[in-house]
Formats: sequence, structure tokens, C-alpha cells
Amino acid sequence: MIIQKDLIKIKSDLADNVGHKVKLTAKKGRKQYVTREGVIENTYPSIFTIKLDTPEDLLATERRVSYSYADVLTKTVELIICEQTDED
Repeated sequence: MIIQKDLIKIKSDLADNVGHKVKLTAKKGRKQYVTREGVIENTYPSIFTIKLDTPEDLLATERRVSYSYADVLTKTVELIICEQTDED
């Protein structure tokens, strides 16, 4: 059973890490996963957004994805927060 406290904890943890680099693994479909890197851009009451790193192509455009906190709770989306270094 999903407990409201769990969703609040996830939302709080993500809000504390806005601006940090993350590694994102999301279920794309049947036994298919996509792994990308990006930065937690913002948190909202029901969702959070991640600005994905773009390839070094000049024609590449910025890309953002959004997920709900329940996606993290149900492990549809897994986030690994990368440690910040002094160089960042």
C-alpha cells in the first residue's frame, strides 16, 4: 500500500536536490529501459522535471522529461544522484 508519508519523503528529497546531476533509468515498455543523465530542474506539487544532457551536436535541442513522484515510488523511474565535485 502506498503511504502518503513515502510520497512526501520522495518529494522532499527531490526538492533538496534541485540543480544536481542525476542518472535516470526509466521503464520504456516491456523489458525495455532507457538510461540518460540530466539535472533535476524543478519540482511541482504532482511532478518533477529533469533537463536531459544533450549530445555535442550543434543541431541538438534541449530536452526535458517529467515524472510523477509515484513513478519513483513504484520504481518505474530510478534516480541516482551524482555527487557534486568542486569543479561543478
